[in-house]
Amino acid sequence: AILTHIMCVAMNRDIVSVLLGGYGTSATGGGEAMVFEGEATFTDVEATVENLKAAKEVIVVPGYGLAVANGQYAMAEIAKELRAQGVNLRFAIHPVAGRMPGQLNVLLAEAGVPYDIVLEMEEINDDFKDTDICLVVGANDTVNSAAIEDPNSIIAGMPVLHVWEAKNVIVMKRSMGAGYAGADNPVFIKDNTDMLLGDAKKTLDAIKAKLDD
Repeated sequence: AILTHIMCVAMNRDIVSVLLGGYGTSATGGGEAMVFEGEATFTDVEATVENLKAAKEVIVVPGYGLAVANGQYAMAEIAKELRAQGVNLRFAIHPVAGRMPGQLNVLLAEAGVPYDIVLEMEEINDDFKDTDICLVVGANDTVNSAAIEDPNSIIAGMPVLHVWEAKNVIVMKRSMGAGYAGADNPVFIKDNTDMLLGDAKKTLDAIKAKLDD
């Protein structure tokens, strides 16, 4: 019951919608969802590593994709290396990231990520605008700007991490597909976003290897 309440608050949804697996409620507009137009730009591991090494402020937003790929250990090593090089790297956790509240916190803790650099949404959301790079690893709905930009989106009104406010956003995903809610994510086609597609663990391993060169 406690976990269900946390999910309801984090998603700004009533208990019936959450229990039935839905997103939309009376808080969602009654019209058609917006069609966001634009083309995604893509990047690669080498460019990603160079950008991360050149940054001063980095926020990593892990999602369910990181958990599925079992990429938390590689991510922890990347964080350790970049912080050793003077990068102020921190993690931003959405209350319902993963498949249950706290899943990503546990995974990062298991991988040895220090607690003091793992921050909750309300603690870090205002910091994105002062961030050089936001690295999104396997998250989708929890970073979807349609929740704010489109009153008719199925996730309208859901609190999300404002990753698009960072100077540059790198989104690691297996594909360009929609998330659990089925809503298109306009962050993927914003001018300051580059997509880095592929299996999260393999890509993180490649980033770690490049950092070690």
